[in-house]
Amino acid sequence: MFARIQSDIQCILDRDPAARSRWEVLTCYPGLHALIFHRCAHACWGWGLRWLGRFVSHISRWLTGIEIHPAARIGERVFFDHAMGVVVGETAAIGDGCTIYQGVTLGGTSLYKGTKRHPTLGCDVVVGAGAKILGGFTVGDGARIGSNAVVTKPVPAGATAVGNPARIILADAQADNQREVAAQRMGFSAYGVTASDDPISLALRGLIDTCARQERQIAQLSLAIKQLSAGHPPVTSVLDMPPTTSETEKLNRLIE
Repeated sequence: MFARIQSDIQCILDRDPAARSRWEVLTCYPGLHALIFHRCAHACWGWGLRWLGRFVSHISRWLTGIEIHPAARIGERVFFDHAMGVVVGETAAIGDGCTIYQGVTLGGTSLYKGTKRHPTLGCDVVVGAGAKILGGFTVGDGARIGSNAVVTKPVPAGATAVGNPARIILADAQADNQREVAAQRMGFSAYGVTASDDPISLALRGLIDTCARQERQIAQLSLAIKQLSAGHPPVTSVLDMPPTTSETEKLNRLIE
């Protein structure tokens, strides 16, 4: 029990730059208090003391503003940041290392008892303020749920869900890195643009990709022209032409 509390305190110190000491976290963070209450309520629920578990959960809600059903399963190093108004349903499960901000609901869309009505969050999921995750599906490891998103379908691991209804944006780290390098050559950083679903952001990303392609084509054209001027055939990676084609035809096709 004490080892879990120490782990919870350390994860808050690691993720919240406003946290200055262990004593401050222990005494002033309602998210930590809610976790401690929940573990007591969950133990009572597992021992068959259902009313006592609900009563402990009710006291926790009154003191912290965070409502967690005693039957919900919560992993290690979970951080409820601010967390006022968070609601976690009976069949919900939260994986290790998750971060949940204020106003989040892990709710259900079914009224049938004994069924999986609430979502399961994988490890290291971040749920933004005001997000609603509704249904008995799974949010994959490392996923990100945007603020005020309404998610009603599974989210793949590493993906981002934003909007109402939520749109799934799959991460492409390799493309983002290539775009960042191209943007730096043009004199600005791609990190200056906004989220991946913003129209202006998408337009800027398209311009960056187009400029990068044009730079490559210009470099290939320049190399081919130099080789033609020197009387050497162009490299096959630039022009895939039969050797019998005349130099003039090659240059015309290159310009086209």
